[in-house]
Amino acid sequence: MAQVQTRMTRQRAVILEELRKTKTHPTADELYSIVRERLPRISLGTVYRNLDFLADSGEIRRLEAAGSTKRFDGDISRHQHVRCVHCGRIGDVMTPREAPSVDGMDVEGFASVLNSRIEYDGICQDCAGRVRSTSH
Repeated sequence: MAQVQTRMTRQRAVILEELRKTKTHPTADELYSIVRERLPRISLGTVYRNLDFLADSGEIRRLEAAGSTKRFDGDISRHQHVRCVHCGRIGDVMTPREAPSVDGMDVEGFASVLNSRIEYDGICQDCAGRVRSTSH
């Protein structure tokens, strides 16, 4: 069996540090632009690989929704998100609701249900302002 790389490289540490500093839930491309200010020679592929590694190891959260660009969250505390249906921006829900229990849930074709989460759809303030200004 292959040994899994677990050490915290300098590149991985910088990616993690920059992600934890931002509250915007950036895409890999957005984070790449931020990280390049500190590590000008880093490649986009390195950022992608390290984000996947950090998400798989539980250091960060990967935010995925069907048809939407994958985004990342450096805050792994228990919280929920709202996604703008116009631009895809993601925000943290300040008063999260309790996710439904999966205990005893029976779903045809599944051996078990492991987890549930709540994600909200909404319209961010920027998009709401643009909608208002174009309707007048």
